[in-house]
Amino acid sequence: MLDAALRKAAAIWVAVPGHPPKLVWALWRQNTIWLAVGGTEQEVPGLADGVAVRVTVRSPSTHSHLLETPATARLTEPDEETALALRTARLNTTPQWESVYRLEVA
Repeated sequence: MLDAALRKAAAIWVAVPGHPPKLVWALWRQNTIWLAVGGTEQEVPGLADGVAVRVTVRSPSTHSHLLETPATARLTEPDEETALALRTARLNTTPQWESVYRLEVA
């Protein structure tokens, strides 16, 4: 169910301990959630390498709660193919991020 939900979701809620949940743009690729942050991209206060987060996915059509799952944020340098996918998915802007995180679902 996670794979199907994340394939359709362009945005997810990420809850970092000590911060309110934040709606963020994310890319589901290679069974991993990818987040580009900083620069011209979104900010996710408290997100850091190794931090445990909670991911919530809602239905893109009804906005109803589909699923919630724990994940661990991993600061990473995306390979060229993933970086291209991140840039291509941002249709309305040319992204210039400071960091990219993989959210590894438990």
